[in-house]
Amino acid sequence: MRTSKPAVHFTDNYLLNPSNPVTINLIGAGGTGSQMLTALSRINHSLLALGHPGLYLRLFDDDIVTSANLGRQLFATSEIGSHKSAALISRVNRFFGTNWKSYSCKYDQHLNDVDELTANMTITCVDTAKGRFEIADILSTLPTQSHGPNCPIYWMDLGNSRHTGQALLSTVKTVQQPKSKLFLPVPNLPAITTEFAHLLMSADDSNQPSCSLSEAITKQDLFINSAISTFGASLLWNLFREGMIHYRGFFMNLKQYSSNPIAIVAAKN
Repeated sequence: MRTSKPAVHFTDNYLLNPSNPVTINLIGAGGTGSQMLTALSRINHSLLALGHPGLYLRLFDDDIVTSANLGRQLFATSEIGSHKSAALISRVNRFFGTNWKSYSCKYDQHLNDVDELTANMTITCVDTAKGRFEIADILSTLPTQSHGPNCPIYWMDLGNSRHTGQALLSTVKTVQQPKSKLFLPVPNLPAITTEFAHLLMSADDSNQPSCSLSEAITKQDLFINSAISTFGASLLWNLFREGMIHYRGFFMNLKQYSSNPIAIVAAKN
């Protein structure tokens, strides 16, 4: 009996054998973004130990640390009043010896600076559907013909509500795939703003800052951000270390302790 080959995505070769550190733009330094930054620091440290050039990261966020952020997000009392991006990057650089950069502004404020907008991978940890569509529009305008440090290749989006969340990896350009007798290579992974546009447009975007930690916890579970970022970072780690992925994301429900993977599907002819 003939069976169809499983669909997979082979990692873009530049991520596996880069001439320079792989560039990452991390957008959002809140609950998920702060956790994701720590996970990416660990990935960078591990890649360097394996002889890989590692990662170079830029963090974008215009928000200020408040007392309501303490506990649920990775900030200390001494950092209240500081820009989230500056506080996090300063701490990571001291701890891991990196030279990563913070931007105390929104990502789209660099519309006239293509070099700052462009990275091999963009990771979004933003609160609103509107923000995701704006970032998708920017990524669609970036040049993808070049190769190397400034070539946009992937976009990973992470988001959550109170008890649920998701992560989804997509390609910004067509990623050349090798021929395979065992697998069906998929060169294009659709963006969240394309594949789940109807869900984003129906989402509640009325996200207002919390005045206290107790109020923040009523909006989002204490551990939903770290759970989402850990699963998302694991997917990225597989992208680097395995050279291929069978799944491009997941849906998670922390209330039910469940996670459902999002399989890679070949485009229909």
